[in-house]
Amino acid sequence: MGRYGKRPEGLIDLAAEAAGLALEGIGRKAIDLLVVGTMLSHGPYGPEAFLPRLAGRLSLETAAGLRVESASGTGGMTFHAAAMALESGRYERALVVAAEKMTDQPTAVITKELSASLHTSEVATGATMPALAALVTERYLQRHGLSTAVIDLASTHARAMGALNPSAHFFQKPATLGEVESSRPVALPLRLLHCSAISDGATALVLERGAGPATVLGLGQGMDALRLVDRVELSTFVATRLAAKRAYESAHLTRKEVDLAEVHDAFSPFGMIHIEDLGICGPGEGPAWFEKGHAELNGRVPVNPSGGVVGRGHPIAASGLAEVAEVALQLRGEAGRHSIGRRPKVGLAQAMSGIGSHNFVTILGREAP
Repeated sequence: MGRYGKRPEGLIDLAAEAAGLALEGIGRKAIDLLVVGTMLSHGPYGPEAFLPRLAGRLSLETAAGLRVESASGTGGMTFHAAAMALESGRYERALVVAAEKMTDQPTAVITKELSASLHTSEVATGATMPALAALVTERYLQRHGLSTAVIDLASTHARAMGALNPSAHFFQKPATLGEVESSRPVALPLRLLHCSAISDGATALVLERGAGPATVLGLGQGMDALRLVDRVELSTFVATRLAAKRAYESAHLTRKEVDLAEVHDAFSPFGMIHIEDLGICGPGEGPAWFEKGHAELNGRVPVNPSGGVVGRGHPIAASGLAEVAEVALQLRGEAGRHSIGRRPKVGLAQAMSGIGSHNFVTILGREAP
């Protein structure tokens, strides 16, 4: 990973930086598959020809290539696409890269572009990502009889974790409860510090066949109705529940064997919903998990030691791959200042597209299945 945040470089430069760092770790081993993901594909003259340009920059024109996109879940999709391609036996070693350039555009433009992941009928009535996230948050708080104070706590947790991560947008910039409570309203009950930041950045990793210190144990995907009005319940994400069930089954593991979780908290209350949907705690117990310190680095199951999307920053396509990368770093004992208290054996990463319409769960472990 390069540093997330406001960067002067363009999309290809950001992706090449992360890819170069990943390739340093494998020496002269050959890459025969390049899998890339970006949602917005901003370039100086419009959308970038991301895959061939990056392949040329990295001198990987002889490799096979795939470009995928699933809104904010793109990073998760890139990893799953690479893993399934290697599992087929057709390829030996893949370079996986997800990147986004966002800060060169006005906030209003980015907000409109992100709305492309919503249903057209929602967009036609003026809905935005924060507006629909606020509806989900309000329903969650009402269902479990909670106050907005619990989502303030989730934000301070995210920023505290991000403050320890040198790659994070908010490295060395924690936030207090007072700062969260007094930040400007975006779509109540969500305020500015409940929402992820517009960021530039890229993540890259090398995935190869065989066992290693961070081995793929399980993969799962799940989908739900795109329109919120068509969903049975708004206080939970069915797509995460389906993806988790499938990932646990393919890994032959249960939720009790997960030692840490990286979840897609594009809005801080979503972090609490996700750990409930993953089975780490029960319905409505997410806030207590944070209040009691279970999500801390030395907690029962640390949540988002990287800072998560709120603390790490949110270059849309890159976030889902950053979650997988963080789990790998923790398993390898290479997370540095944001290492959890004990080296984990099993870690889980969850990525989310839009408002939970297509979600991904990836389980990695230090031992081969």
